[in-house]
Amino acid sequence: MRCGTVEVPLDYAAPAKGTITLALARIPASDRARRLGSLLLNFGGPGSPGVAGLAADPKAFATLGERYDLVAFDPRGVGRSGPISCGGSQQTAQEPGGEDAAAQLAALRAVARRCELASGPVLPYVGTVNVSRDMDVMRRVLGDRKLNYLGFSYGTRLGAVYAAQFPRDTGRMVLDGVDTLTEPLAEQAPVSARGQQRALERFLAWCTHRKSCVYGTNVRSAKEEVGALVARLDREPLVGHDGSFVTGQDAVAAISLALYAKSMWPALADALAMAERDGDPVGLMQLGGPAAPSDSRREGARRAAGPVPVPADNGEAALVAVNCADDPDRSDDRATPAAVEKELAALEGEFLQASKIFGPSQLRTVLACYGRPAGTDFIRKIDHPGAPRMLLIGTRGDPATPYEWTEETAKRLGSAVVVDYKGDGHTGYAASACVREYADRFLIDGLLPSGTRSCPAGE
Repeated sequence: MRCGTVEVPLDYAAPAKGTITLALARIPASDRARRLGSLLLNFGGPGSPGVAGLAADPKAFATLGERYDLVAFDPRGVGRSGPISCGGSQQTAQEPGGEDAAAQLAALRAVARRCELASGPVLPYVGTVNVSRDMDVMRRVLGDRKLNYLGFSYGTRLGAVYAAQFPRDTGRMVLDGVDTLTEPLAEQAPVSARGQQRALERFLAWCTHRKSCVYGTNVRSAKEEVGALVARLDREPLVGHDGSFVTGQDAVAAISLALYAKSMWPALADALAMAERDGDPVGLMQLGGPAAPSDSRREGARRAAGPVPVPADNGEAALVAVNCADDPDRSDDRATPAAVEKELAALEGEFLQASKIFGPSQLRTVLACYGRPAGTDFIRKIDHPGAPRMLLIGTRGDPATPYEWTEETAKRLGSAVVVDYKGDGHTGYAASACVREYADRFLIDGLLPSGTRSCPAGE
């Protein structure tokens, strides 16, 4: 893998403001005689560094790597590309319903101010529209006439925005785990909660068919018991031998992460059994809960950063910053304690109906952008941009990007063929040989089926 950088304008509307240096990595095509050019990859996020993603698992793209140079990058504000920070954490002391609205609003504004102070000049210029422009600079620097692209999860939003901004420069594009282009955060979040709930119920259906499942054989009662576990841990967290602890919302976060891949389901079943039977939080912590007091992740992130120090909270800071930059509805100008209180009261019932387990945590994301300026409305307006036909992949049991978003985005783009993967987990390329065959055939040979195609679960 060869690493390099590219300079792009900090502000495309005012290039005199200066530039930002972006980190790229390239693995040259192994079949140089039949090389097709570059294939730009984005593994999702927002907030995930692409260089580290490519380094972690290049073999997953071995077939594509024969004919393409595989190219990944850290988007602006992420990883080694001017990483932003919020000075350690974006957590506030308040949770919805836990404090009055005035205290919540003050805390959110304080977090936004910390992000401004810790991030430097790049923070106002993060967001998908600017990253898409960066991608077009990369295309030209790499010497490609068209941008060939494979994007996952948030990377599908990025690919769709590129196709809308640069339809004539769009080449072969595959979007897997398709994000929404139209829904504001207040509408995305309950849809996400319903998607997570469906994924949990599919996991519980699998678990209750195993003799060792801690919840027995009934899916309905199993769902109720998971909800009871979360509520119980919010009242009284599980404490480990080393002083670490897991709250109900920590458990929700761990469950959410484990639902991303069906290969993690056995570990999730074991972790829930340890928590229920033994009162032991270790299994949930290993899935993605909080670390022990002797947290080594910060040091690991620092050592992995190389010459550019990456703040430990960079992923979290970039996630919120990009989502807020992409959402025009979250303006601080109209944010008053009364408005916050009214919004929470209006939304709480819908979120709990979507999922009693995941709804409360999703409701918190609605508040994340208070204290920040309203974002762009460009993405919301994407409608049949005239880009070439592309391939969209949706997974029926996806906990992060519900399948209905695939169908919605396909209609907005107006030039998409859909692969309907009947399986579980987040995205389908790595999980399904059938999905990979459709994607690789299009990217390498330019062959697309007509109409929607399906791939079975359980391959």
